[in-house]
Amino acid sequence: MQRASANRLPAARAQEGLSAAACLFHGFSDPSRLVILQHLTSGEHRVVDLVEHLGLAQSTVSKHLACLRDCGLVCSRAEGRASVFRLTHPEALLDVLAAAERLLGLTGDAVTLCPTFGVNGTATLSATDVPA
Repeated sequence: MQRASANRLPAARAQEGLSAAACLFHGFSDPSRLVILQHLTSGEHRVVDLVEHLGLAQSTVSKHLACLRDCGLVCSRAEGRASVFRLTHPEALLDVLAAAERLLGLTGDAVTLCPTFGVNGTATLSATDVPA
């Protein structure tokens, strides 16, 4: 009986890893969050700078930054009354973005044509849809 439960342990760990990866990619799933991440690759930026760059409302940018912070992708520090954001792991993020560009180049338009998650897809994934 112990052997059966020992065999399930690696599968459970693998599932946890896949769930974490799905959550990470969900953090990347909004174009505005990707633009924020790409903009932060050039260095630290205040929220007001990101608002100006994106042309979005301050509340929307703050919401995206909170998501990215909760995912561990960005961190902030206070500078006077402003919050200054930076990437937590810039080299790793650049690696992921480069790999994504490479994969997109190899697959062409396939991902944008996906009937579920493509540009005109019928579904979006929420954090509650990710198995624990």
